[in-house]
Parts: sequence; structure tokens; C-alpha cells
Amino acid sequence: MLSQDHIDIVKSTVPLLETAGTTLTEHFYQRLFRHHPQLQHVFNMSHQHSGRQSFALFSAIAAYAKHLDTPEVLADMVERIAHKHSSLNVRAEHYPIVGHHLIETLRELLPQQFTPEVEKAWVLAYQQLAGLFIGREKAIYQQNEQRLGGWSGPREFILVEKRIESELVKSLMFEPVDGAPVVDYQPGQYIGIEVQPKGLEYREIRQYSLSSKPLSHGYQISVKREMGDIPGRVSNYLHDDLRLGEQVTLHAPAGDFFLDDSAAPLILVSAGVGITPMQSMLEYVAEHQPQRPVFFLHACEHPAQHSFRRSHQDLARESDVNLYTWYRQNADDPAAIRAGRIYQGMMELSHLAVDDLPLAHAQVYLCGPTAFMASICRQLRALGVEAQRIHYEVFGPHQTL
Repeated sequence: MLSQDHIDIVKSTVPLLETAGTTLTEHFYQRLFRHHPQLQHVFNMSHQHSGRQSFALFSAIAAYAKHLDTPEVLADMVERIAHKHSSLNVRAEHYPIVGHHLIETLRELLPQQFTPEVEKAWVLAYQQLAGLFIGREKAIYQQNEQRLGGWSGPREFILVEKRIESELVKSLMFEPVDGAPVVDYQPGQYIGIEVQPKGLEYREIRQYSLSSKPLSHGYQISVKREMGDIPGRVSNYLHDDLRLGEQVTLHAPAGDFFLDDSAAPLILVSAGVGITPMQSMLEYVAEHQPQRPVFFLHACEHPAQHSFRRSHQDLARESDVNLYTWYRQNADDPAAIRAGRIYQGMMELSHLAVDDLPLAHAQVYLCGPTAFMASICRQLRALGVEAQRIHYEVFGPHQTL
């Protein structure tokens, strides 16, 4: 049982954690994979190499230690991580393994400060945290299993369609091998896809936003080809190597970022491939809430990288959807620019007229690079939008805005 003395001891170690920084979590992951290499089937190894996963884990550990006596502060973080864990098929039996290597990491990096009293406090604190995740993840798995078309763990699907959406993005449609129905999802949620690209020793699991309205027969994701210094292992495999009729493993839809069911005006703000969950929301609202006002703001490099452009124009003609677009270069529609709907450069809400957006009572959803969302969030707050009306999704390890 975690006592107040134990809580005080754990909180007293926060400065030590902050001094150690991501050195602590990097050591932890090296230790974990050295003793349990099979867990590399679960973790995103690209995030390991980039350091994003170590940073995210350190941030979570430090936040938990600081708020050990006020766990309600961490409710949103626990919910977000629990959903991510369910898409990775993380199970209760994984937690003792992780806990053991976390404690051993603290012992090895802080040998003098990690006294028996500190160790006991941290063991109990970790057990409490693990209990929170295990309980919430169990509920998510059970909910997925009990719903029509639902399942828990891996399920085999076939690629039935591959479609180009823009210069860098392709949509892929999957249907279940067993031909049975598939569970519904909330617009904005993602699905876990598990593949093993040729030449890689371990399976890779990624989460991709579902990019259409819920369908009864399958799931659509829209994947950006990740180039960069280290090309995306999974994105390039899905673009180039996965053929129609081939199988992948999917984990049931998850995620705590999804469309509310109110009638309030909706402002959707995205950049780049962050458009994918917004596409799902747009299609859903057009079908189920056609009278709900929608304001769609999107930014990308240039028109050739504007995914779903034509479908958005069709929706705007057929329903109450207002489109605003920012291109960093080559804004190619002079008439639209003069009409005030296409802009050149970075997204600046100040470019819009005061009465263009219903900021006083709209629900706002953001998705895109973290720096982009942080900028838009600051602009929205400066314009008087309360934090509780701003919802956002971060691809990869979670970061706060």
C-alpha cells in the first residue's frame, strides 16, 4: 500500500530524475531490449532511434512522480497512453518486466541515492501506476471484444484497394480475411497495423488515423511516404511493397481524440498528413450532421501535396463546409486568393476576418506537426478560445502543447 511517506520519498527524487533526463530512459530501453529482445516486436524502433520514445517516457515518469498524490491530474495522459497500448497489444504480463528494468535502471544510474527506502517507495509507486494502466486497458479490450464486429489482439485483413491522394499520400483499404463485420469507431480515432517489411528482423506496429467515415466492411488509412534522412520503414513498405490481396495484421480502433456529438460549430485545423483524422470527421458530419457548420482550415507545402482536395471541394458544394487553405508555395488559384479562401505562407488566423470563424462557441480540433499545433493553439487562446474547446492529436509518442 502506497503511504504518504512513500509518496513524499518518490516526489523527493524528482530533481534526480530531471538531472538524469533522457539518459535514464535511454539506459532503460537498452537494458530492456538486451534482456527481452522480443519486445522489439512491440515498440516503434524508429522512435527509439530518434530519441522521441525516450523523451516521452521520461516526461511521463517525471509527471507521474510529481503528481503521485493527485493522480486525477494525469487522467488524460493515462487515457491517451492506455489507448495507444491497446493498439500495440500491450498486456498485463508486460508490466512486471518493464517495472523490473525501471527499478534496475534507477539502481544502476543512481547507486548512492537509490537506497532501500527509495526503492520500496518506487516499487509501490510503479505498481500503482501499472494497476491504473492494466485496469483501463482491460476495459478497452473488453469493450472492443463485446461490440458488434469487435475483436481483441491481432486480426488478419487483406489489402483490397490502394489509391493516390496526393504527391506523398496514398489511401489503403483493408477488409477482414474472415469476411465478418468490423467494429465501428469514432471519427478521429486510429488503428494499429502490424507488418514485417522485407529485411527487418522484427515486426513493426504503427498507428494510422482512420481516414474515412466508419464503414461496415473494412478500414481505410491514408499514409504519408516518410522520406527524411532515415526513410520510414513502414510507410515506404505500405506505399511500394504491399500488394493488393496481401495480408496485414490490424489491432482494433483506439484513441481518445475523436469528434464530439454536439451541434456546436466545428473548426477543423490540420497541416500535412494531419488531414487524415479530419477527413473522417468531415465525411461523418456530412452524412450524420449535415446542418452542423464546419470550418476546415488546412496547410501544406503546395497544391500537389494537398490530400483529399477534390473531395473537400465536393463536400463544400453539397453541405455547410467552409474551406480555408494555406500553401507555403505555389498557391495556384488567383481567383480563390482574391476571394480570401487560399493564402500563401504559414497559417495565420489573423488573415481571416473577425466574423469568419465562430470562435466564441465552436469546438476546435487540431492535427499536424507539434510545432504547428502549438502555434495554432497559441493563436486560438489569444483570440479567446478556452482550452477545453481545443482538442488535438499528436502522431507518435505524446507531447503536450
